[in-house]
Amino acid sequence: MNASETSRTFSGLDLLSSAVVLVDERLIIRHVNPAAENLFAVSSRQLLGYPLQKLVGKPPELTAALDNALKNRWSYTGHNILIKLAQDVELHVDCTVSPVETSSARLLLEVRPIDQQLKAMREEQLAQQQQANRELVRNLAHEIKNPLGGIRGSAQLLERELANEQLKEYTQIIIEEADRLQDLMQRLLSSHRVMQPAQVSIHEILERVRRLIHAEYHEVTVKRDYDTSLPEITGDREQLIQAILNISRNAAQALQGKGEIIFRTRAARQVTLAKKHYPLALELQVIDNGPGISPDIQDKIFYPLVSGRENGTGLGLTIAQSFVQQHGGTIEVTSRPGHTCFSLMLPLARRKKEEA
Repeated sequence: MNASETSRTFSGLDLLSSAVVLVDERLIIRHVNPAAENLFAVSSRQLLGYPLQKLVGKPPELTAALDNALKNRWSYTGHNILIKLAQDVELHVDCTVSPVETSSARLLLEVRPIDQQLKAMREEQLAQQQQANRELVRNLAHEIKNPLGGIRGSAQLLERELANEQLKEYTQIIIEEADRLQDLMQRLLSSHRVMQPAQVSIHEILERVRRLIHAEYHEVTVKRDYDTSLPEITGDREQLIQAILNISRNAAQALQGKGEIIFRTRAARQVTLAKKHYPLALELQVIDNGPGISPDIQDKIFYPLVSGRENGTGLGLTIAQSFVQQHGGTIEVTSRPGHTCFSLMLPLARRKKEEA
């Protein structure tokens, strides 16, 4: 059976979100699904026809499982197996080895990274906690908004009765601060508006944000690293602009107006977002070379009113996260001095013609 026939035979495995590798009786790789390509960061073309050892090395637990599965025709699951990849990258995985009977393969390996399982659990717990925090802040904003209107109105009435101009300065301060707080409350509530989805180009959105950042921060360079083959996505254009603009402004402010930001887009295959599996997703990265986010607040950076800047409101990233989650996506951050990366994952729905 040639490579194209093998690919057609096992095409159903390509829809799985878990990494699957098929080998023959000599442990030669015969098929690698897209999830396995993503997990091991290597193309199937570089693996087909090569020994399994090239991909996973020779972990003792996995070697024993493969031998037993071939000899005794039984399934085996190994837990917390250490696999060493290129460039000293290590993966801790659970691996199930199952015998199969096809013309080209004898064993099926299903590999599940433990790190990703723990990450998914942490993301779910964090999302629940942040949702509770947002609801609390939203309710507080509603409670604060009405009294602020009363305070502002009373200050205006008082100002009309005052003849002393110096005293009017104090009423102006009350009015200005009430307006500032009203604006803050409105921003807290704005992330809950109803979406208006349409077909939008992520690169057109990024170009709009790039122009806004350039206009506001003249000495910040915004570089593009786009995958122009990406299709349009279904989303609310204004929400996506606001989300990416908030992240980019946060980066520009961290750079103190001087430095570099990179907009990078890529396709990600076979991903799970908000417990839903997608064959294709958009990965958008906003990278800056600033001082990084303090380790003390990295885990709380998306919480309302948490900011790494002295005068920051701590709402920009909260609103960005809310908008991304409304699109069924995820957002996360990694940061160290000289490199901060906000990664957004957004689902890419198949077009009807492609599904037919």
